[in-house]
Amino acid sequence: MKKTRGSAGASPPLVLIVDDFPDNRQMYAEFLAFSGLRVAEAANGHEALEQATALMPDLIVMDLSLPGMDGWEATRRLKEDPRTKNILVMPLTGHALAGHSKGAIEAGCDAFVTKPCLPDRLLEEIQRMLGASKKTTSGR
Repeated sequence: MKKTRGSAGASPPLVLIVDDFPDNRQMYAEFLAFSGLRVAEAANGHEALEQATALMPDLIVMDLSLPGMDGWEATRRLKEDPRTKNILVMPLTGHALAGHSKGAIEAGCDAFVTKPCLPDRLLEEIQRMLGASKKTTSGR
């Protein structure tokens, strides 16, 4: 697990990057850490569930095509579990067909981003989602 240096105040948001390609995980993890976020990594759906339960990240960037348990099933399980159902899940996938985004939302994903995706575009979407989440939870 990689973490960023936190400030003396509140901890920066924790993002879990789930991708079976180490180069993809490393690229996004390093960029997000450099941008001030804390980052953890998982290589498949089973690791994603373990990391999500153990770390309770603010947001999960989930590849949908994973070995073993794919991102679709991992997302369904996260959203069915009372402990992890409120964690934001954003698929980052090469599945760009119209039906895939609908399927991702039906599986419980909170947004949909297609590959290839530049790291700064991913960061913008993460910040948007985390900002929207804060507004929703603070309004309760």
